Amino acid sequence: MAILIRVLLMMSLPTRLITLRKEQRLTQQQMADTTGIHVNSSKKYEAGQAQLSLNALKKMTLTIHVSTDFLLFEAHGRSPSDDFFLQFETLSQFDKEERKDAKSVLESLILKHNAKRDFSDQIQEAQ
Repeated sequence: MAILIRVLLMMSLPTRLITLRKEQRLTQQQMADTTGIHVNSSKKYEAGQAQLSLNALKKMTLTIHVSTDFLLFEAHGRSPSDDFFLQFETLSQFDKEERKDAKSVLESLILKHNAKRDFSDQIQEAQ
């Protein structure tokens, strides 16, 4: 799975759209029917002949089950570092309660980091 994700991130947006649609086993017409986007518009997005509107982007990401960041940004555009990539991929397999717990732990670590940084900044300002 990690290899597939890395390969997808190296693709252009139109190629990524096609690959993800096919991974969901959807034809262009089925994608259009599911998203409510006219099939001709969908074909233009996949051919790189038109830019996705925000509304179309939202509908497509929901249909192909990816985030907008994943669809839009190329490798290293907004993805976690290699150190955390596999851990975040594993988190996506957690059930709802486990994800809630993981989110709480991450949020507490972020708060701790921010507090430590703010305290350090205050000490430097006082000196």
